[in-house]
Amino acid sequence: EVEAIQAQKSGEGRLLGRTVASLGDPADPGLWIKTPLVTAPAKGRVIYPANGKAVQLDLIPIDGPRTAGSRMSLAALRVIEAPLAGLPEVEVYSE
Repeated sequence: EVEAIQAQKSGEGRLLGRTVASLGDPADPGLWIKTPLVTAPAKGRVIYPANGKAVQLDLIPIDGPRTAGSRMSLAALRVIEAPLAGLPEVEVYSE
């Protein structure tokens, strides 16, 4: 939570919202999150508030309401040490 607050204050991106992230296609390499929080591809960052870990990644738009869940790459979930089988809630920032 502290890192998220610092990120907002220091201008390191704009908080787009919180989303529940499930594991995306493990065969799709790279660091990315497919989320309805963006309407166009962008660069951004995800913070896992449970442990404060963050990862820079690609934000990829998917259809659905902003409250719908997101899908995150295996590599990105590993970087933030989120449970692969769980449904971690993450904060999504644009750059």
